[in-house]
Amino acid sequence: MDVELPELPFPLRTYGPDGHWSYEDGVLAGWAGPRQDRFVPPTGEALDPASDAPRLLGAPEGDFQLIARVTVGFAGAFDAGVLYVHVGERAWAKLCLEYSPDVPTVCTVVTRGHSDDANSFTVEGSSVWLRVSRTGRAFAFHASRDGERWTFVRLFTLGDEKETGAALIGFLTQSPMGEGCVVTYDHLRFRPSWPHDLRDGS
Repeated sequence: MDVELPELPFPLRTYGPDGHWSYEDGVLAGWAGPRQDRFVPPTGEALDPASDAPRLLGAPEGDFQLIARVTVGFAGAFDAGVLYVHVGERAWAKLCLEYSPDVPTVCTVVTRGHSDDANSFTVEGSSVWLRVSRTGRAFAFHASRDGERWTFVRLFTLGDEKETGAALIGFLTQSPMGEGCVVTYDHLRFRPSWPHDLRDGS
C-alpha cells in the first residue's frame, strides 16, 4: 500500500506485517502486533526470518533531515516508536523511543550483519522528538525533549555512497515482548539539508 503525506516530498510504502497505518490532521499512527520486532542478536544467529515489524518507508533524494515527535503507548518491555533507515536486509538502523525495559529511553540499533544496541538518555513521559539525517554515505541520529534543542546521538554509515543514496527512510513500530502497542508521529518535518553542526544543539 502506498501512502502520501503532505509533509514529505516522497511517497511511502508499507513493509512487513500490517501496521494499520493511518494519517489524519497531521498525525501518522501505526500499530505493532504481539512480539513484532526487527533485531538480529549479536550473541547468536539471526532470528526467525518471519520475525519482522511494521514499516512505512520511502526513498528521499540527496541530503535530508526527517523529523517527528514520537509518542508511544507503552505497555510491554521494549515497546517502541522508531525512525528507521533501510539499506539492505542486513544493513539497517533504528532510532527509537523505547521502554527499555521499564523506563522510556532514546536508544539506537545499527545492523551490519548483526545488530548492536545502545541506550542514550531517558525521557519523562511517552513522547520525544527524533531526527534522522543523511549526507553522502553518512547518517546521523538526534533526539530532543522539546523539538528545539537537539542532542547528538549517533553518526554512522551502512555502506558506500551509492548504497546509502538509495536508502529507504521512514517509520517502524515494535512490541518485542508485549501484546502490541500504538505509536503516533506528529510535527512531521522534512528538510533537504544536512545539519549545520551535529553537536551544537541546532
